[in-house]
Amino acid sequence: MKRVICFDIETTGLEYMRGDRCIEIGAVEMIDGQITDNSFHEYINPEGKIIPPDSYMVHKISNAFLEDKPKMSEVAPKFLEFIGDSPIVAHNGADFDFPFINYELSKLNLPQIPREQQLDSIVIARNRVFGPKSYSLDALAKWYGISLTARADAHGALIDAEILAKVYKELENTAPAPDVSEIIAKQHEAFLQHPKIGGSFPYRSFPAPEEEIARHKEFMEKLMA
Repeated sequence: MKRVICFDIETTGLEYMRGDRCIEIGAVEMIDGQITDNSFHEYINPEGKIIPPDSYMVHKISNAFLEDKPKMSEVAPKFLEFIGDSPIVAHNGADFDFPFINYELSKLNLPQIPREQQLDSIVIARNRVFGPKSYSLDALAKWYGISLTARADAHGALIDAEILAKVYKELENTAPAPDVSEIIAKQHEAFLQHPKIGGSFPYRSFPAPEEEIARHKEFMEKLMA
């Protein structure tokens, strides 16, 4: 049995080192490539961190809504129990989700998600999918024909985790992209073997007639006079 967890977070902002907090965690379970009904979802009280308007417009989560929600110290142990030692997938996770959630875990002196357990779907996509102008989660979902209706109004961690799981399933069934440099090298080799291009093609010269050379010489002498 192959178990994989796809997860997403919503935050007060992008700078966890400057005090931004995680305010929502959503995760879904996949078993042998199939999405199960087993999921994890919690809203989290940011403990006084104000959600700025630009962040609110992305996820539509307000400080008032989070007032009675549990703190990260209550949510984190449950989240770690849910993921266990399974591979965990996040989109652009290497740059954002994993560092952010690991910072929150470190503040609580809890085990962090180890590097060998992390999978970044944007890295996988760039190595397997040729065509999309962007490798955002939205772009990949559209590329694979996955509906985005559920997040029409706002982002949500559980909604995005479910979309990610569907995208990841497609990526798993997509063959790795070929090595472009290898293709170019093979094409170049075939190009050089063409009888009109290879080194065995006979050299041909087309000397100008003596009469034309004489006329050219006469013209140049008049020009320089």
